Amino acid sequence: MNCTELSARRRHAAVPSNGFTLMELLIVIAIILILMLMAIPTIGSLRKSANRTSAINSVQTIHKAEVQYSNDYPASGFACSLSQLGGDPNAGGPSPAGAQILNGDITSGYKSGYLLTITCRDKVTINGVDRANGYLITAVPQTVGKTGDVGFCSDQSGVIKYDPAGGTNCTQALQ
Repeated sequence: MNCTELSARRRHAAVPSNGFTLMELLIVIAIILILMLMAIPTIGSLRKSANRTSAINSVQTIHKAEVQYSNDYPASGFACSLSQLGGDPNAGGPSPAGAQILNGDITSGYKSGYLLTITCRDKVTINGVDRANGYLITAVPQTVGKTGDVGFCSDQSGVIKYDPAGGTNCTQALQ
């Protein structure tokens, strides 16, 4: 072997391939970006699905609280607001104005992207005391299409119905 051949071999041997080329790195970054773009719509639909489940559970919880409230305060009937079902335990004992049945996360009127409300129905006055003989619970998305797609309603019957448009025109029974 002559000196020229030995010198050429040393040059090739002196350049180790330790790592990735710029092209290989760009290809890996492009693949990661494509995978992220495919996952973003899935994350949004998962969030809406979780919000939907939370809204249904909140409506069921409010209904149970209404039943308990009407048993605890029969002269008042049903509560006409979420604040009546809530209340601060540090402010004293339970009362018709603050029964301390529900936690603050629901009585705030907002939970997991849904706005929660109670409206009284069939209100009568007996011996100077207002008595609500019925109620309507509504749970509507704060932003239809973003935080949820469907509105939910329930009354004293306990049946949950929904509005596919995200409002309070609940005509279809939830199954």
